[in-house]
Amino acid sequence: MITQKNKNILSKRDFAKRMFRYFIFATILILFSLGIGVVGYHITANLGWIDSLLNASMILTGMGPVDRLTNDTAKVFASFYSLFSGVVFLSTVAIFFSPIAHRLLHLLHVENKEEDKEN
Repeated sequence: MITQKNKNILSKRDFAKRMFRYFIFATILILFSLGIGVVGYHITANLGWIDSLLNASMILTGMGPVDRLTNDTAKVFASFYSLFSGVVFLSTVAIFFSPIAHRLLHLLHVENKEEDKEN
């Protein structure tokens, strides 16, 4: 891997574009995950589409299910979907904040290089 130590920091405009791209990717990941939950609850728990959306949304945000699940298939799905949702939540946060962390680290590295030149 080649590092570009002398490369300048992105302009605010380019950084905003990068943040927007990462936001779009994170949003797609959330919508895809929500879709899995909605379809899963609709099929396994025999819930209507709106109730499935509510349950999937609540699980995906870490709040917990709303409706009581009456069959074992729905309970198993809800268990795996909950674990999946935890991973997706953490991944989405990491995806969204990675450009910010990268910029911060780059800023600290640039400031460190400027101090090294003075010494």
